[in-house]
Amino acid sequence: MKTTESTSLYDGLEHMSALEILRGINAEDTKVAKAVSVVIPKINIFVEALVARMKMGGRLFYIGAGTSGRLGILDASECPPTFGVDHETVIGLIAGGDSAIRKAVEHAEDDWKGAWKDLLPYSLTQKDTVVGIAASGTTPYVIGGLEEAKKYGLLTACITCNEGAPIAKAAEHPIEVVVGPEFVTGSTRMKSGTAQKMVLNMISTSAMILLGKVEGNKMVDMQLSNAKLVERGTRMIVEITKVSPALAEEMLLLHGNVRAAITAIQHTNE
Repeated sequence: MKTTESTSLYDGLEHMSALEILRGINAEDTKVAKAVSVVIPKINIFVEALVARMKMGGRLFYIGAGTSGRLGILDASECPPTFGVDHETVIGLIAGGDSAIRKAVEHAEDDWKGAWKDLLPYSLTQKDTVVGIAASGTTPYVIGGLEEAKKYGLLTACITCNEGAPIAKAAEHPIEVVVGPEFVTGSTRMKSGTAQKMVLNMISTSAMILLGKVEGNKMVDMQLSNAKLVERGTRMIVEITKVSPALAEEMLLLHGNVRAAITAIQHTNE
């Protein structure tokens, strides 16, 4: 039996109080970070290979179904506002298309050729990378996409929560985060989903730092898409250049991002 389908360590959930349920879920969640820490060496090897390709202009694609697909789309959608990359740098694809983000599309995950069909319009090259996300490690949509990507020379990785699952054979860099039984038996949106989200955060954040999208600990290339981010960008400029908040905001709005504003201020002060 798959670890993700194994019986919960808890029973009689319907007889528990809200507090007992919450404490049980939290107790299980504390195991996730430990499970992720075990696979950091594998994540590291993959990130180094990914960054090497992205430095040559390669893109990062996530493919998944259901919760796994949604997590990939979430991570991809956060990269442009956080790191200032365009929307074609990190791309998330889900079985069943965009409508599956909110509602399940019947049998979409069972289409072995579906992911490759979804990837083909992007004019793939060997500089590109495909990460398959599947808690079970058996999703045909994901495995089929990885096998085709590997066949055509793309870099491939997978994130799964079952050891020795079929998806691991389809990817050059298998990342297997075994978190154990879910609080609700088989509900992989819980610990498995948390583990996948953590690994995705690690992959995209470390890659963007290594690609020069962070200076010190600041998101100097973030997009100024709302007032909160303008305020944050202004604070960054003040901290780094020591100019007044008024001038910092003026330069930020003039130049469009933190990095450019800092550069302009530093040139002015030379």
